[in-house]
Amino acid sequence: MERAESAADDPFVVHRNLLFTIAYEILGSAADAEDVLQESWLRWAQVDREQIAAPKPYLVQIVSRQALNHIRSVSRRREEYVGEWLPEPLLTAPDVADDVELADSVSIAMLTVLETLSPAERAVFVLREVFDVPYEEIADAVAKTPAAVRQIAHRAKGHVAARRPRVTVKRSEHERAVDRLVAALNTGDIQSLMDVLAPDAVSVADGGGKVRGAARRPLIGAATIIRYLSGSLAKVTGAIHARGTTINGQPAIRVDLDGQLAGIVTVTVEEGRITRIYSVANPDKLGRADREVRLAR
Repeated sequence: MERAESAADDPFVVHRNLLFTIAYEILGSAADAEDVLQESWLRWAQVDREQIAAPKPYLVQIVSRQALNHIRSVSRRREEYVGEWLPEPLLTAPDVADDVELADSVSIAMLTVLETLSPAERAVFVLREVFDVPYEEIADAVAKTPAAVRQIAHRAKGHVAARRPRVTVKRSEHERAVDRLVAALNTGDIQSLMDVLAPDAVSVADGGGKVRGAARRPLIGAATIIRYLSGSLAKVTGAIHARGTTINGQPAIRVDLDGQLAGIVTVTVEEGRITRIYSVANPDKLGRADREVRLAR
């Protein structure tokens, strides 16, 4: 009994959800985040705990450093990826959606924007803007001076601000747009989407080169998206069923084909219309869209 309680009290266990969230936001991949946590645990296990006055910031530093090393090592893998690369979707607990700032920071849309940053910019932005880590602690994690970190943070913040959705929509408005997309997928009446898609909407699909029908380049414009969806659905031989779910803290769509999870669709909404569609169908990325993941900050 004492041994179990001792394990539960270990700072790494206590803060595991936070550490996973940091690694996931830096990497955009839950599989890679789990690898980072494993590496970080091995380092933590070798530490003299009596010398650590504040375990939480120490662990954040370890995980951030490992995540930064990891993202540099996987950069070539992503460059060679077939088609568009999108973050790994997570089925999230209700408390993530309740924390508006956390939900925004882990949304597929935001993680996709973070992919345009350099590894150092991404790590600094996540640690500072999402988790409010002091500049001095970030400097230790990324092996730079506090002054350099401030410059990186300023640059990254401006970069993200220029690329993220400019308007924050109510969750109810987001849900209505998702519901209309669900109805269109279930009825096959894709043309009905014309009035909910923004004229310049963009659709990005990630099939990893493993899924037929997943466009390998972004589709631009409502007419192009609808034409492509209509053609793709016409070629499907199985039974398609779409339903609402919560992915990365946002209203989203789960698509099943013959009763099996086939894809996750998330959208961004501005002024009541869908401006971006993100579709993940790569089977290697769907494992955590089927079981709830707990995130924290």
